[in-house]
Formats: sequence, C-alpha cells, structure tokens
Amino acid sequence: MRKVILTNDEIYHVFNRGVEKRPVFMDKREYDRALLTLDFYRYLGVSPPLSQFLKLEKEKREFFLAQLKQKDKKLVEILSFCLMPNHFHLLLKQQRDEGIRTFLSNFSNSYTKYFNIKRERLGPLLQGSFKAVRIEDDNQLIHVCRYIHLNPVTSLIIKEEELIDYPYTSLPEYLEKRVGFSKKDEIMAHFSSLKKFEDFIFDQIDYAKKLESIKHLVFE
Repeated sequence: MRKVILTNDEIYHVFNRGVEKRPVFMDKREYDRALLTLDFYRYLGVSPPLSQFLKLEKEKREFFLAQLKQKDKKLVEILSFCLMPNHFHLLLKQQRDEGIRTFLSNFSNSYTKYFNIKRERLGPLLQGSFKAVRIEDDNQLIHVCRYIHLNPVTSLIIKEEELIDYPYTSLPEYLEKRVGFSKKDEIMAHFSSLKKFEDFIFDQIDYAKKLESIKHLVFE
C-alpha cells in the first residue's frame, strides 16, 4: 500500500521514471505530447480521451477546451513541473478525492499508448506506481520548487545559461516568458517580486546537488 495518504488541498512532490530507467521522452514531439497530456487530464471527467479529442475539427476542439476550463473542475493544480529524458517531477495540489491518483493514471495510460504506437513497442513505459512526498511547510515548498526547476542543469542535460528557455519545465511560465497551465500564485506569494524569485532560482545553481535536507524528496 502507498505510505503517503493523498489528501485534498495538500501539496505533493510527485515523481516517476521510465521502466529500467529507459528514456520516455526522446524527441520534441514526445515532450510536447506529454505537456499536452498533463494539461488535458488535470480536469475532472474529461471525455473524449485525448487521442479522440485531437481528431476533432479545430473549432470543436476549441469549444471543448473553453467549456472544460469554464467549469474549472480540476483533479489537481499543477504548481510546477519538469520533464526529463527518462523521468518527470510534478508539484501537485490535490483538488478532489483520488485526484492525484486519477490524474497520474490518466496521464500514464494516455502517454504510454501514444509512445507505444509511435515507437512500435508493447508494455508499460513508466516504472510501477508513482512516488509522492507531502510538502509539510512553506520553506519546503519553495525549495522543492527550485529543485524541480533546476533539475535539467543539475542532471547535466543542459547548461546553466540554457535553463531560462528550457521548454519542458514550468520555469518559463514563472518568468513570464511563456503562457502555460501552472498555478503560480502558491509559490509566488513567497516572493515580493519576479526578480527575487528569479534570484532564488539562479543564485544557488548547484543547490539540488548539495542540499542534504531534501534528499528524501528527490527519489534519485
């Protein structure tokens, strides 16, 4: 049984990786599909599934999304995220009973089906059940958010100067370089300005490698 009880209005750092640590995002189309899947399935009771939705005419897709967002019934709020070649990190606030579990199940099933068809493979793509750690206080919240955003640099996927434009984290949304789906106010309430938030992220770029106090949140 899962050790962490997933409770409404609580925030969790959620992580999963590919089976055998294999890549799960191998090109731009796959990263983009994963982002679309995260955005689509954060809502409650989505129907039709994403694969069928994408076959609709443009006007019908736009109408469907407008109706979905107008109802504003979500399983989770996505506070921050990072997609890496063989794993992902999410900072999620559960909105409804079983919200995180349902959201991650929908995401995994939909993306795995897409990936398997595209790559002509069979079987699970992600490694068993996702891991989750509850965020216990505000200090932990902002530090885990920073860890998530720094992950591409600390994992040596990109260089420090490339981080601000790395398209597969929520950081460009926070720095107002891209419109996205992250709910930023939970984090930004702890900073008096956008500059202070940016400084917090970049002033200790090796933070995620060295800070011992969040080792138990990393799952690496």
